Amino acid sequence: MFEALKQISLFYTLRNYRLKYIPKDILTGIIIAAVSIPISMGYAQIAGLPAVYGLYGSVFPILVFAIFSTSSQFIFGVDAAPAALIGAGLLTLGVEGGSKEAQNIVPVLTLCVAIWLMIFFLCGAGKLVNYISSPVMGGFISGICTTIILMQLPKLMGGTAGTGELIELSEHLYESLEHINKWSLILGFSTLAVLLISKKIMPKFPMAAVVMIGGAVLSANVDLEAKGINLLSTVEAGIPKFVFPDLASIDLAKAMGMSLSVAIVIMAETLLSENNFALKNGYAVNDNQELLAFSMANLAAALTGCCPMNGSVSRTSMSEQYGGKTQATGIVAGVSMILVLLFGTGFIGYLPVPVLTAIVISALMGAMEFHLAAKLWRVSKTEFYIFFGAFFGVLFLGTIYGVMIGVVLSFTNVIIRAADPPRCFLGIMPGHNEFFNMSQFKHTYPIPGIVIYRFSSNLFFANVSIFMEDIENALQEDTKAVIIDAGGIGSIDVTSAERLDILYKSLKERGIKLYITEHIAAVN
Repeated sequence: MFEALKQISLFYTLRNYRLKYIPKDILTGIIIAAVSIPISMGYAQIAGLPAVYGLYGSVFPILVFAIFSTSSQFIFGVDAAPAALIGAGLLTLGVEGGSKEAQNIVPVLTLCVAIWLMIFFLCGAGKLVNYISSPVMGGFISGICTTIILMQLPKLMGGTAGTGELIELSEHLYESLEHINKWSLILGFSTLAVLLISKKIMPKFPMAAVVMIGGAVLSANVDLEAKGINLLSTVEAGIPKFVFPDLASIDLAKAMGMSLSVAIVIMAETLLSENNFALKNGYAVNDNQELLAFSMANLAAALTGCCPMNGSVSRTSMSEQYGGKTQATGIVAGVSMILVLLFGTGFIGYLPVPVLTAIVISALMGAMEFHLAAKLWRVSKTEFYIFFGAFFGVLFLGTIYGVMIGVVLSFTNVIIRAADPPRCFLGIMPGHNEFFNMSQFKHTYPIPGIVIYRFSSNLFFANVSIFMEDIENALQEDTKAVIIDAGGIGSIDVTSAERLDILYKSLKERGIKLYITEHIAAVN
């Protein structure tokens, strides 16, 4: 525990900060703040809070996260999965979303999430992400992006955002198709087309900021609401106040139980996403310190009455697209949101929902990893299936189950590979002193009376039967000795040791000697 605390590093991504980063970090931070307005307000309502709490969640939590995080890009804030879980939790409690009771209970649940994440940090749970492969990460990210796009699509057509997994989202999308507003559809899809085309032609140009300003100007000069185009609701001016959650509003044992699944989702989804972006952009994150950053950001959220916070793939994709280099981007976004809450709440009411939705969808489309799936199809069909196992797991069952399916598939693949490892029989070739794989070199022949067998894997219960079978099948009437090249065997478990003893005794009874060579000390 104390070792984990000693390794904490504050403002990690701002060390050795370069002046050339300033323009892009500022621009990206402002864009993220602007795009966070509709996303955060929508997810706050899903979590059972008034919409303005989504904006509150984009102030202090994002600033605190920037202080503790070791991720150069990742943006923290109100996001889909935790909001949906909290909203579902309120339903099980029989609490109406948006009510005073909900406003008391949700911050307590957020506080409990912060406590769980702190426990994960102190236990060093961040190491768990090391056991998740790239295909799982790619499928997971693509599944999240697809889910959020399906959530947001109805807003392009004048409807409301969907919730749930693929079946619920498809039903909501189908219902939205029956009530399409053509003006909203035209504005939303034309904005999306502009963003996608500009991304191809001039990828570094901040087109998102241009279309956002253009949407506000259009709204100020044309009565869009009269045409059925939704605008963001105006909110009350003022920054959030710090208030300790009312612990008497819910049984704490029940709150800790409900919040555990939320904390696990935040840990799994955000760590996976952070590592995916880090791998793609050539830097590393400290997984365990990230858990501390998650905990502290959620503590800030709880003290300002907000729902649990999570890493945002959509906003991070936007940060990547516009060249954000450090957590200065998050700090700019947080400060920008403070200015919006103090002086710009009137401007919020001029922003067309279809335009902002198109910006979010454009960023998510750029974050999907289907190019990795295409590569896996050419290189490794098994890993291709793992990718889509994680993808469809997230899509049909949700974040945590998608991760679990991907991890199970990955470990199954490891076991299958270990159970059928590379192995061969060795022989000699005229004119050479080395031994060669007899199945690869046609001029190689065995030494009379000798079986030389190379096994290139750890020997354990799942593959020892193949080991034994290979040797038994290679024995001839004139075999005098079996030599095992154990240079590739790093360990032997108890089951394999017992089977080796049986093999030794069986061979001895037939007058055949057994030798093990090239082995390391641990195998002795």
